[in-house]
Amino acid sequence: MESGKPLPFDVPHVTVPLWEADALVLFDWLTEVDLNAVPITHPAQKQALADLLARLESDTEKDFMSATAEEIAAAQAEVARNMGW
Repeated sequence: MESGKPLPFDVPHVTVPLWEADALVLFDWLTEVDLNAVPITHPAQKQALADLLARLESDTEKDFMSATAEEIAAAQAEVARNMGW
């Protein structure tokens, strides 16, 4: 799907609640990672990651695109806290 376009109503979809910190960490990683270098077993996996990035880019509640380095570092610290592995 193209960035910023809403999901078509005739396509089944799910809502996945994420902690804001998780969403920011994922957004930051997806903007930096080379999706061609991510190991996949099916092309749909890469497309699903691209779709996730598009959804995060178009989020109307949070503007992840304007997150500062400090906000990203704080989100990473929050997510990494008490990981236990």
